Amino acid sequence: MAKPITAPDFIHSLQPGDIPASVLHMAKRCLVDTLTVWAAGVETAPSRIARGHAARRYPGTLPMPFDGRPVNPVGLAFSGAASIDALDAHDGHQVCKGHASVALVPALIAELGSRDCTLDAFLCHLIAGEEIALRAALSLHATAPDYHSSGAWNALGCAAIACRLRALPPEQIREALGIAEYYGPRAPMMRCIDHPAMVKDSSSWGALTGISAADLAEDGFTGAPALTVEAPEVAGIWSDLGHRWRILESNFKAYPVCRWAHPPVEAALSLIRAEDIRTDDLSRITVTTFHEATRLSVRRPKDGDAAQYSLPLAVALALKFGTILPGHLLPEAYDKQEIWRLVDLVDFEESEDCNAAFPDERYASVTLTLSDGRRFTSEFKAARGNFDAPLTDQELIEKMEHYTAARLTAGQRAALAGLLTGSSGPDCTQLLDILRTPAP
Repeated sequence: MAKPITAPDFIHSLQPGDIPASVLHMAKRCLVDTLTVWAAGVETAPSRIARGHAARRYPGTLPMPFDGRPVNPVGLAFSGAASIDALDAHDGHQVCKGHASVALVPALIAELGSRDCTLDAFLCHLIAGEEIALRAALSLHATAPDYHSSGAWNALGCAAIACRLRALPPEQIREALGIAEYYGPRAPMMRCIDHPAMVKDSSSWGALTGISAADLAEDGFTGAPALTVEAPEVAGIWSDLGHRWRILESNFKAYPVCRWAHPPVEAALSLIRAEDIRTDDLSRITVTTFHEATRLSVRRPKDGDAAQYSLPLAVALALKFGTILPGHLLPEAYDKQEIWRLVDLVDFEESEDCNAAFPDERYASVTLTLSDGRRFTSEFKAARGNFDAPLTDQELIEKMEHYTAARLTAGQRAALAGLLTGSSGPDCTQLLDILRTPAP
């Protein structure tokens, strides 16, 4: 068996020809979906605040995507990741319990700047970052007792991308990974579940930290080793680097809310459709699921950030509209008596079987009780879009059309769709042109 490649050598040497076609296509899916959420996320208050902060504190020469104000690479990566994280609809990884592309795509755009780059090279940079970030996540979850936010580990993927684009040697890449790990925002994720706010998954600071780590390493600052990369107890996680492609395990969201709320949404919708139940006839909605999902318990969210972490509201919106779209998460859409009535019908039951399956899988069952006493119980459902039951390319295209119709032109949307259909997708120059769409 060939000797495992080290992370710095993988980052330094990976070439498009080393990557299977299925992996390149998955990177296209991650890119299209992330740009979709970025374009929609700029409509949110967290994005407006983050972009204003970046314009003031990180001035430079790079136009901020979907904004235009000039910032430096750190400011672009920070504001981009904050804008994407503001709308909880981006891709993720089940076992990692978090998200990579949300930070990696803005970091790549920031580091690319005005460089010429082929689409295959662009995707290769992204894949290098994904493979590093996802393994860092698996390592962190295997060795740390607390559930840390995505910024704790996607910072390493951002550092990897920056180091590749600067062609830093492996010894400097090693220092950058160590710096990114040490300074990465190990935020307590369940705090934001229990008390939803704009801090979200700390991916904005993961992107900022990763770019800064490459800056520091390039200037001679030291930080190695990154224990999530080099510690003996995680060697098995890294032994298949370059052979097993973790990006293929990515999942995609059908709804812009915490993924833990997706299984009960699917379960509730399956009952409504199968039994032709009217929401006016409901007297109780019982969600049976895993413990962490029961913590999504906010019942009167004050804003879109809290709404995305409210399982009762997610179920209510799905029952009312048959789906959940970004516009449904605005207070003017959900602050209505008919929605609150459904929210107040939701209660939780914790399942040990669901607890045992988490985080490899998230399951939920829903029981709907009608005012006449009849009860209907669903099968246990998983979220749509998991890697083993993925959303199709066409579903991702339809999501992109729904989310970006107010922001991108028909030609721009067709160009993004072309990445997935293989029909005249955009080159990197066209991608950057899409990102230069004016601010809302």
